[in-house]
Amino acid sequence: MQKKIRLGVDIGGTFTDVVLETPDSLTSKKILTTCAAPEDAIIEGMHNVCSKAGISVSAITRIIHGTTLATNALIERCGAKTALITTEGFRDVIEMRTESRFEQYDLNLTLPEPLLPRNRRYTIRERVGARGDVLRPIDRAEVEALADRLLAAGYESVAVGFLHAYANDAHERLVAEVLSEKMPDTMVSLSSEISPQMREYERFNTTITNAYIKPLMTSYLSRLRDRLAAEGADCPIFLMHSGGGVMSIENATEFPVRLVESGPAGGAIFAADIAARHGIGKSLSFDMGGTTAKICLIRNQVPETARVFEVARTYRFKKGSGMPISIPAINMVEIGAGGGSLAHVDAMNQIRVGPESAGSDPGPACYGRGGQKPAVTDADLVLGKIDPKNFAGGAILLHADKSARALNLVVGEKLDMDIAEAAWGLAEVVDENMANAARVHAVENGEDLSEYTMIAFGGAAPLHAARLCEKLGVSRCLVPAGAGVGSAIGFLLAPFSFEANRSVFMRMSAFDPVEVKRLFVDMEAEAASFVHSCDAAAEIFKDYKVYMRYAGQGWEIPVGLTATQAENPDAETFQRLFEKDYVKLFGRAVAGMEAEIVVWSVSVYTPTRKPCTVSTATTCAAPPVTGLRDLFDPGISRRVDASIIDRSAFRPGLTAPGPAVVTEDETTIIVPSSREIFNHSDGTLDIRIKKEGTP
Repeated sequence: MQKKIRLGVDIGGTFTDVVLETPDSLTSKKILTTCAAPEDAIIEGMHNVCSKAGISVSAITRIIHGTTLATNALIERCGAKTALITTEGFRDVIEMRTESRFEQYDLNLTLPEPLLPRNRRYTIRERVGARGDVLRPIDRAEVEALADRLLAAGYESVAVGFLHAYANDAHERLVAEVLSEKMPDTMVSLSSEISPQMREYERFNTTITNAYIKPLMTSYLSRLRDRLAAEGADCPIFLMHSGGGVMSIENATEFPVRLVESGPAGGAIFAADIAARHGIGKSLSFDMGGTTAKICLIRNQVPETARVFEVARTYRFKKGSGMPISIPAINMVEIGAGGGSLAHVDAMNQIRVGPESAGSDPGPACYGRGGQKPAVTDADLVLGKIDPKNFAGGAILLHADKSARALNLVVGEKLDMDIAEAAWGLAEVVDENMANAARVHAVENGEDLSEYTMIAFGGAAPLHAARLCEKLGVSRCLVPAGAGVGSAIGFLLAPFSFEANRSVFMRMSAFDPVEVKRLFVDMEAEAASFVHSCDAAAEIFKDYKVYMRYAGQGWEIPVGLTATQAENPDAETFQRLFEKDYVKLFGRAVAGMEAEIVVWSVSVYTPTRKPCTVSTATTCAAPPVTGLRDLFDPGISRRVDASIIDRSAFRPGLTAPGPAVVTEDETTIIVPSSREIFNHSDGTLDIRIKKEGTP
């Protein structure tokens, strides 16, 4: 029987992480992302880990990949030349948005520009009602005439979004048929396929996003498959999607919008697995890489999910300032705070960090590649958190003098600070930005973070996690083995999965059990077909969910169902479940008000491996100390002599007091004076508040 040898690859804004999993071990490598040709870093990393593991590239049986390319294309507005075809009178929906103000009292508020300018948005005289009834038939001749105009204009991709197409897709299908005849080389995305849900702004925007990045992702995935095959890795390739599962490369090519936030989703899966191993009911996933930091609440070892999320936020990363994407996703808060996030001093003489990032080219000033502005990594280097000779396993030699020069020029001279003070200020600002985002996210979800355990991973997170815990009042932080490449490991843990959604409005007084059963059966078949396209013989599980609200309310809440409740639906059960969840969220039900269902959902997924239970036995022994490092501890506002400990020498059960610096190839773990660190049997390091009497 052939051994399973899998490769997990995560392309980030600064680093590409590669992890090789064999039956006996995990081997990993961080490579600077090659922005012009992202596949180059993958090939280099693949050969590196295979060489370390002593296996041939041809022995790899499966590759699972996540990438920020789709997200970056949206942020940088570098997608394909795309047109929108929509219902007459609704051309400006994506520009009018929801007319809500994400910063209510800002008189100079600037809304983000729509993805497509007005001259690339076209209309057709047709109309479908909310129940799916045709109010104005579509004229094929009008569609053919428009197709001729689009062909002459040289569009690479077309998004089709008609009003209420989720209820009746006949008109969108006709347009697709005409476009395939008139423009056979042009890619087409239908809203009834991409996001068959109510609310036209979110649905249109999601469909446009899919069309906008489809040519780019199709080209990249095709190149990647050919390059890997040419290098000897001629095996199935799968993509991590934003919902926390894995899909085939063919489905990813057709629905690339589901790849947005695929890398961070892998990180949340990784954190959930750690939480399960350690029996933690409430955990806070903290993923900080080179470009951004991501925070996710994980309850009962399951990451929080959402049906709509935002990308490319333009206003201090505020909710409502980005582009809404209505696809299933793990719900994360993203902050423009990574190792490469650049600092500047604003007009009020305040230090600001991000969202602009140095990326991998030129990178922070300390990389010596021409960067002139100070980044978070520069501050960490000056504060003693990073060994300049052992960054990324020694692959990159850092230049402390260049960091000092950039900090002095951009921050020190303007604010009359010395270099150490400028670095401290930069680090405190970025840490407070992340802590504040976590506080707001917790409040919005009715949670108290003091009850949570932080799980930190990503190349930069272990450098900042303990300080965040001090700021948030979190008493415990876990840094798993492989934390530096956590998202790539998460890809290897994720199941094959797909979630199907439908918008069918139904009030409890008009509840139709036959229609409900038909809906669930159709969605089960759709989702199962996607999963079985990855593994035809896979065992599958199903989760059922409806989104309900009281009649007249603007937004709905998710209500989970058992398989029995979905197969034998009745209005009384649905109402009872809704009121139970409503009380949990808002404290009370609304007596005498009728409930209604607006969205139905079925998620189909394959089983995942059960994590092993971790022992927590401790000893009084301490790991060997290889030296001391001059480290600035912001908790006590002074420099300290921190013990340097090699993680590989940190045996299970050993405990070391802070201040300490735990080193490894892919990251560095900072233990401040207020904490101590303990090693669990699975290699996870546990940073916790010092016991009374501990020096």
